[in-house]
Amino acid sequence: MSFSANASDPTTVLDAAALARLAELDPQGSAGLVQRVLATYANALERSRQELLLVRQPLQHEPLRQLAHTLKSSSASVGALALSALCAQVEHNVRSQQSGDIGSLLDAMQAEMQRVASAVQAMLRT
Repeated sequence: MSFSANASDPTTVLDAAALARLAELDPQGSAGLVQRVLATYANALERSRQELLLVRQPLQHEPLRQLAHTLKSSSASVGALALSALCAQVEHNVRSQQSGDIGSLLDAMQAEMQRVASAVQAMLRT
């Protein structure tokens, strides 16, 4: 499986180096490790997208912090670095009780979740 892509390829949402590190764990690809990890992540991401909708209305701080924390780590592991960074920012804002403009931050997080979901689905089709 190739992880290099041009700028119009949706898989550029995922960091090639992170995907390459995953692929190194299954050098021949015989175990289908990258595909399995991406499929598991895709399922978790969809659950997280639904959960985010629930914790936003009304805003539930602790469930939002837990969601952001979990999604931050799993996103980084598959190379969704922009999403991971947004999750870190949400987690920080909730922890430090800086919820002033959290709505726009959550909007950005939802948009990035959609971009990542599309990129992961594209990778799974290859």
